[in-house]
Amino acid sequence: MACRIGELVLGCRDPEVLARFWCEVLDFVVLDREDDGSIEIGPREGFGGPQPTIFLSRRDEPEKGKSRLHIDVNPTDRDQDAELERLLKIGARPADIGQTGDESWHVLVDPEGNEFCLLKTRLNAL
Repeated sequence: MACRIGELVLGCRDPEVLARFWCEVLDFVVLDREDDGSIEIGPREGFGGPQPTIFLSRRDEPEKGKSRLHIDVNPTDRDQDAELERLLKIGARPADIGQTGDESWHVLVDPEGNEFCLLKTRLNAL
């Protein structure tokens, strides 16, 4: 038997803002709210499925240094250019981390500055 990723934890100042953003990006819903303001979002089917949930942990101060983990997303129902346009409209911003311009992905940041990458559409992304 092996493990699976059950949830990804992201420390943030405003879980509500990031919950709205990531729910829109991933077509997720709010699954749970904690008394401290933390929010867990995930697939509409709920907990325990093949996709991990994202736990947005309320933190007053950002953690020191650059996060060594980031999220990569693939469009599931449109091409990469159309998805890039959609993500920029809902609050993502381009990030420059030294790309050459020849990459097949786009580096973006969410409303709190967390980096993530938009990869190309994959036929089996569903």
